[in-house]
Amino acid sequence: MRLTTIIILLVCVQLVTAQETDTIPRKKINVLRIDQVPKIDGVLDEAFWLDAPIADKFVERTPNNGRPIPDSLKTEVKIVYNDLGIYFGAIMNDPSPEKIAKELTERDQIGYDDFFFVLLNGYNDRQQSFEFVVTAAGVQWDSKMTSDNGEDKSWNAVWESGVKINEDHWVAEIFIPYSQLRFPEKEVQTWGLNMEREFKRANTRYSWNHVDNSKGSYSIYDGEIHNIKNIDAPTRLSFQPYFSTYATSFDGESDVSFNGGMDLKYGITDGFTLDMILIPDFGQTKFDERVLNLSAFEVQYDEQRPFFTEGTELFNKGNLFYSRRVGNAPISEVQLEGNEELTYYPQTVDLLNAVKVSGRTDKGLGIGFFNGITERTYADVRDTVSNETRDVMVEPLANYNVFVLDQRFGDNSSVSLVNTNVTREGNFRDANATGLYLDLTNKKNTMRYWGRAEGSWVMNGETKFGTEGGAGLSKISGKHRMSGEINLRTKDYNIDDLGYTGRTNYINYYGYYGYRYLKPKGNLNNLFLNFNLNYTRRLEPDLYSYFEFNFNSSFTTKKFLSFGGGFETMPFGENDIYEPRQEGRYVKVPSYYDGWAWFNTDFRKKFAFEIVYDWYVYSEGWRDEKNIGFFPRYRFSDKWKLFLSTDIILNNEDRGYVNNLEDDIIFGQRDRNTIINAIESQYIFNNKAALNLSFRHYYSEVSYQRFFTLADNGDLLENPGYDMNHNTTFNNWNIDLRFSWWFAPGSQLTLLYRNVIESYQEESIRSFDRNFDVLFDQPQLHSLSLRVTYFLDYNRMKNWFGRNTKKIDEHSMYGNYKKHGRRL
Repeated sequence: MRLTTIIILLVCVQLVTAQETDTIPRKKINVLRIDQVPKIDGVLDEAFWLDAPIADKFVERTPNNGRPIPDSLKTEVKIVYNDLGIYFGAIMNDPSPEKIAKELTERDQIGYDDFFFVLLNGYNDRQQSFEFVVTAAGVQWDSKMTSDNGEDKSWNAVWESGVKINEDHWVAEIFIPYSQLRFPEKEVQTWGLNMEREFKRANTRYSWNHVDNSKGSYSIYDGEIHNIKNIDAPTRLSFQPYFSTYATSFDGESDVSFNGGMDLKYGITDGFTLDMILIPDFGQTKFDERVLNLSAFEVQYDEQRPFFTEGTELFNKGNLFYSRRVGNAPISEVQLEGNEELTYYPQTVDLLNAVKVSGRTDKGLGIGFFNGITERTYADVRDTVSNETRDVMVEPLANYNVFVLDQRFGDNSSVSLVNTNVTREGNFRDANATGLYLDLTNKKNTMRYWGRAEGSWVMNGETKFGTEGGAGLSKISGKHRMSGEINLRTKDYNIDDLGYTGRTNYINYYGYYGYRYLKPKGNLNNLFLNFNLNYTRRLEPDLYSYFEFNFNSSFTTKKFLSFGGGFETMPFGENDIYEPRQEGRYVKVPSYYDGWAWFNTDFRKKFAFEIVYDWYVYSEGWRDEKNIGFFPRYRFSDKWKLFLSTDIILNNEDRGYVNNLEDDIIFGQRDRNTIINAIESQYIFNNKAALNLSFRHYYSEVSYQRFFTLADNGDLLENPGYDMNHNTTFNNWNIDLRFSWWFAPGSQLTLLYRNVIESYQEESIRSFDRNFDVLFDQPQLHSLSLRVTYFLDYNRMKNWFGRNTKKIDEHSMYGNYKKHGRRL
């Protein structure tokens, strides 16, 4: 009832503020229609470019927000279109073209680079744009940008670009096919547009339509393209078949496998796209950065599978969907009988297929649907007496669904409904979760109000229902920013079947105040000071949890040196209701204070580094935690760079859960030392081919000195009789050596060598030399894999089969390649 009242009040506030006047200026440009198909090479020598309208008078966005671009960097962009797509020709002055930053990187990465980019919003709703970036080295970077999630760089489009550096300027030419955009079916189109230029030597950014950094989100500050008429958009249908082969060796056994499958994209309407993956293969995804987890919560690893990371902004609404659940570990344990032993338990479940449909109507209604099916999965059990084996189903055939409705209104407001559902065959557990979200921003973009309500249902013989809710408001303009919110979650709230739950059974009150520079001042380009207060109680039954104060800061000088630090404290300690791993129990954690500082040099330089120091001190004996990080990097040339990182985490006299013996919960006092070393090096042959080395070694050892029994009042009572061994040393070693070649638009060949070693020892090994002796005595995984994907456009395929040959030659990006004699 309390949460419902708050949401109603917020709606009323929005209705009042909706009468305020929107004063954000928008530039406008009328574009020219052409009949030719230009060559995309960074040379604007076709005659029609002379008559093309010009977008100019760029304005500095950072660091001196609002200052006109200097004449020495004068930037003009010409825009034309035809039945195939839209073209941009950007001419950017530079007083010293030989100094233009043009570091080569892999696709979707930007290093020490000047670059130019275009933001297009086909629905002109100021909430979602497609971003197309090309660097002065000719490398492409693209993303889908939304007002609530920022840039989603996992989204990949197929488009063309060319660059050329001349005597006093450089040129970026971009062609974006209509098949890569979304816009309504109208005879006359009006699209949102912004364009920006990065001048890396001075670390300045210039935009065509002024972006006011004092209020609102970036997406609301676009201009408009007018006069796009009667465009004949092609059918949006593409296929991406793949072939892969793996040669693996582990613990003396070798295996060779071959795989094939396909991804499909189909434009159901102008605004909706179907994505489907058939016979998926994720064997070349980046390795997880595994850790030794002693906490009460599972580790939430990042999603690495491309299908689950691309175009998922709708499905991320409300954070009900954690895609790693699809194809994750089985849900069931094996019940052994008599003389049986478990000989095999699968770590993952195979995904049979997955499909997602997403898009938005011209009225701003976003609709998303995801479905994935995983196959039955079995463990192997052997009778040690008879030697007979049997299969035990640990995961049945399962169906995963996500459904999203997201209605946008105003310039930066939305209301959303999200439902997730997991249905498993037979008597296995089923689950459902539903959330309603309201996000309101006033017309002046100075205030934001939000509220949410969620429910979860888990059906496993009986139904458990839990709820989550929250509401808040914030001032989002000016030098002074502030916010306040309330959040709660009941003890039976559980979205783990298709989401990530984490903490439950709490109510939290949060307040924030921040101060920032909007323009450079004195010796500083920017300054941020942030103050945070958190007060949390257990919800059922009521119990104080913690009160926390946090201050953090960051500064950047005019020489682009950055530094900062902060202070945090829980002055009254904490009643931790999660670490005992038993409902109704809690452990008292002493008060602490934490201070930290960080510093990084100018990343434009060939050599740069960042250093971090963080120190927690508890009011209990010598208990503390130190975190030290050092992250140097060196750019040998525009083609070769090296990144190193070292993290050292030292825990002294930490206390945590170790065991549960009948009615006794056992805690231990432990020292823990963790060292994480990583190396990444890239050699970029050109803007289509690269060699990448990634190495990571994670080492963590734990040594216990004392043990305790947890009392009902949260105290820890000495238990000298407990003598079980819980000392641990864990190592995880990963090497990936990857060669990537983008041999055609949207098509890639990847050759990957992977080496993995992991060890878990029930002893504390503090000698690094001995640790490596033990580590390299473990079985090693060696894997060599080759994967080839090829992008096929329906319009191009029609040309292959001799239909509409002339039209395809003249009106497709592949016809464009053919017309100018360029290879695919």
